[in-house]
Amino acid sequence: MKITLKDGSVKEYEQSMSVIDIAKDISEGLARAACAGEVNGEVVDLRTVIEEDSELNILTFDSDEGKHAFRHTASHILAQAVKRLYPETKLAIGPSIDNGFYYDMEKDTPFTQDDLEKIEKEMKKIVKEGLELTCFTKPRDEAIAFMKERNEPYKVELIEDLPEDSVISFYQQGEFVDLCAGPHLMTTKPVKAFKLTSIAGAYWRGSEKNQMLTRIYGTAFSKKSELKDYLTMMEEAKKRDHRKLGKELGLFMMRDEGPGFPFFLPKGMVLKNTLLDYWREIHNKAGYVEISTPIMLSRHLWETSGHWDHYKENMYTTIIDEEDFAIKPMNCPGGVLVYQSEPRSYRDLPLRMGELGLVHRHEKSGQLHGLMRVRCFTQDDAHIFMTPEQIKDEIKGVAGLIDEVYNLFGFKYHVELSTRPEDSMGSDADWELATESLRGALDDLGLDYVVNEGDGAFYGPKIDFHLEDSIGRTWQCGTIQLDFQLPLRFDLNYIGADGEKHRPIMIHRVAFGSIERFIGILIEHFAGAFPTWLAPIQVQVIPISDKHLEYGNKVLDALKAAGVRAEIDTRAEKMGYKIREAQLHKIPYMLVVGGKEEENNAVSVRSRFKGDEGQMSMDDFLAMIQKEITTKEIRKVEKE
Repeated sequence: MKITLKDGSVKEYEQSMSVIDIAKDISEGLARAACAGEVNGEVVDLRTVIEEDSELNILTFDSDEGKHAFRHTASHILAQAVKRLYPETKLAIGPSIDNGFYYDMEKDTPFTQDDLEKIEKEMKKIVKEGLELTCFTKPRDEAIAFMKERNEPYKVELIEDLPEDSVISFYQQGEFVDLCAGPHLMTTKPVKAFKLTSIAGAYWRGSEKNQMLTRIYGTAFSKKSELKDYLTMMEEAKKRDHRKLGKELGLFMMRDEGPGFPFFLPKGMVLKNTLLDYWREIHNKAGYVEISTPIMLSRHLWETSGHWDHYKENMYTTIIDEEDFAIKPMNCPGGVLVYQSEPRSYRDLPLRMGELGLVHRHEKSGQLHGLMRVRCFTQDDAHIFMTPEQIKDEIKGVAGLIDEVYNLFGFKYHVELSTRPEDSMGSDADWELATESLRGALDDLGLDYVVNEGDGAFYGPKIDFHLEDSIGRTWQCGTIQLDFQLPLRFDLNYIGADGEKHRPIMIHRVAFGSIERFIGILIEHFAGAFPTWLAPIQVQVIPISDKHLEYGNKVLDALKAAGVRAEIDTRAEKMGYKIREAQLHKIPYMLVVGGKEEENNAVSVRSRFKGDEGQMSMDDFLAMIQKEITTKEIRKVEKE
């Protein structure tokens, strides 16, 4: 039996071997680090026996699949600890997720934060015991009886949903047994660096009609130093929480009267409008025209687009004059109608239409999260209609625009190219042209990218941009999707140079994504301390005393006349207090004015970036801040 390893080397064995035994044969160190295996492209448990020539990759914690197996094992340790401490608890599901794991459970008296410490202590005992994990299977009927005997109704329900001829797998560690497909570590011993992080409510199977369960979240790493770094990042994330800062800085609010529907407050509107002004500026420069389409359109449009059949549960609908209407969850069908509104020639293409469209989607209440997950948001859509020959250049143009946006805010990002899925529409030739156009555009731009085979949309391949914020978290925002379906469904065409009708190809793309979500990301990225051009208040004028109010107002008027967003603090408070207040509101500049400043037509400048910057003439300060705003400079903090 020949085993081809990831580096291309070949191992030969006379008999069948398990993945873990092959790992041991390669090196004991690799076997200790192994979390799972990948055999001929399929992720498998370390216990899996290989019986024929195969390609093998030993997966460690450094891989996504290895992390999954490691953290899935941690979730079983969590469940075992809970069952030891609270035997009456009923277990539901316990998967690994990005950055950790969770387990949903039912307990008569729900878990509290105080319980987490006890559970962690018991988990440490289980890790120390180094319990071996073993896998066994049962036929469906026996598996149901087995879980009924253990009084686990949620597990019984999961098994009952499987086909009658299913063979059900279980994993056991010590006295604990769980229904599970794996993969898992060999023992509990490696899971030393873990932490239970929070508790939340979760409906069984995500339905509000079902039992409310308690979800315990945790995370686990292969090294204690990695866990420490992650927990430090999470603490920093708490301080940067956009919901907390949004309230403190007076940017937005959420109300019970409109769950998932954000209210933007005056300062938040300044921030939002400044972003939208920037959006219009760069799109105008890039040759886009702006359109606006209705927020509500009739049912037959959504049937033609496919949304009525495939997305209706997420749409808000109503009846007008005995006809069904839907509030738009997406802007694209409206954009298609604009394209259709007049005959098009190849000379009109590419036609780049941008729209800041307000869309509504029905998200489940448990999924709502500040501005990051809402039911109503502004999508910075653009739809580009083009000929096949124009695809590559248009993709390059969009990628360049998204790159400009992310670089402006100081985001690093990585790119993923997703190719044709099994369930797709369109000809092989169309897909090949589209995919190679995307690939060629990325290559021409010199952008590194990862290929996600088979992960494209059913109507075309796509490019996704994942940005990284200042504390290392990633967010998927920008996307470029090629679409053959809507031009076909709506019978779009243009007259070519040959005088014949041709079908245009359509690009859907966003740069910010949801404006509301992007604002949430910016709040957390900058910890509320926005660059000057974006700050709702750019300058706070602070008169030393009431007798300097007149000069303070003169300074304020000069700032406003120069287009600088400024306020004056006229409260009868000490100057130190006013400065601290301005700092708490993360205002970039404070101009302290008194007798000396008035005499010299000057201001004493304090900034968020450098502290005391000394006295400056009013003209010099205006020139400096106007340049900073115009160039959209991000000034770095020189001292805290």
